[in-house]
Amino acid sequence: MSDPYFQQMFADRIGGVNYGKGTEIYKFEKIKRAKRKAIAENPDRDLLDFGIGENDAPAAESVRNVMAEEIHKPENRGYADNGIDEFKQAVSRFMQRNFNVALDPATEINHCIGSKTALSMLPACFINPGDITLMTVPGYPVAGTHTGYYGGSVYKLPLLQENNFFPDLDGIPADVVSKAKLLVINYPNSPTGKLATKAFFEKVVQFAKVNNIVVVQDAAHVLLTFDGEPMSFLETPGARDVGVEVHSLSKGFDMIGWRIGWVCGNPLLVQAFSDVKDNCDSGQFIAIQKAAAAALDDDAIPQQVRSKYRRRMEKLVETLTKCGWQCEFPGGSYFLYTKAPKGIQGSHTFSNAEDASQYLITEQAIVTVPWDDAGPFLRFSVTYVADDEAAEDALMAETEARLKDIPFEF
Repeated sequence: MSDPYFQQMFADRIGGVNYGKGTEIYKFEKIKRAKRKAIAENPDRDLLDFGIGENDAPAAESVRNVMAEEIHKPENRGYADNGIDEFKQAVSRFMQRNFNVALDPATEINHCIGSKTALSMLPACFINPGDITLMTVPGYPVAGTHTGYYGGSVYKLPLLQENNFFPDLDGIPADVVSKAKLLVINYPNSPTGKLATKAFFEKVVQFAKVNNIVVVQDAAHVLLTFDGEPMSFLETPGARDVGVEVHSLSKGFDMIGWRIGWVCGNPLLVQAFSDVKDNCDSGQFIAIQKAAAAALDDDAIPQQVRSKYRRRMEKLVETLTKCGWQCEFPGGSYFLYTKAPKGIQGSHTFSNAEDASQYLITEQAIVTVPWDDAGPFLRFSVTYVADDEAAEDALMAETEARLKDIPFEF
């Protein structure tokens, strides 16, 4: 069968003339295929899915009740454009209460249809062909993908265990720094679980000022801080001079799928984001913004979410440690990032984390996500589905039963 005429017309940014013909399988597609195979071959064995990257519970009932009321109001039917004041005011109160950061709702805050859209739009504000975005890896690739769409490139900053999962800003070559416009960071970090320190944020601000670079701090996991109190980049002296912070209600408020978050910080940067946004979307549904405003005013919601995932993380670390895994309790996020086994004594050798992950799925029906960007690591998520603590304990007991007698080598 011949190619359609438009096969020659696809943009280079998505593969050009070879679009749709690639045979490389995306990591998560490999996991899905292995899951289907494990279920088909062992239909009576439960799949223990630690690969899920989204909250397992719905939004708080109080938030859903507000949504149920607002969805019927005719004044909420129209375009929201760059957001409603009610939501921005709620964000301002939230940032003041939780981080002692005072923001002008009119000029220093704008909503986004989830943090993913914000991270996709911000490169449009700065990246021209030949420009560079500095990004930590492993991590969320969206800002880098869109940097490429605009003709820029990504310089990867590996998060190495020996560097305590911080990027080596001092080691970036001078010719790279000279072309860099954006530095995208993410703390609490996904997937490593590392928390930023005040000293690190201070170094980021200084680095940005010296090198004329804009900082984008992805704070999607900030409310899932387990070690101490959550910290905003904007608490750092000078941070508002160099960047913005992107927040989401997905992780901390169980509002996965609602697609609501915000960008805050330097007013000119927020304005640039807003101008791009004006040409990309017409705003999130006003009823969702009003429900989100109600959520932001209820600090009990993120406290309950954090408590739940902290409890689950404690159980997971204890279980894997019993089985001989080298685990450390993360500072935040609902991900446990731990060294992948190198093999199994006398029977298997794993060339990388992906090999280890495939073994766990196919042989033990245990799903993890592999990362090989900065050494072989596996990501376990505590967002598995469990109705109560008894179900959590049962899942941990089954995990231990499947792993405890396997002589993994690390």
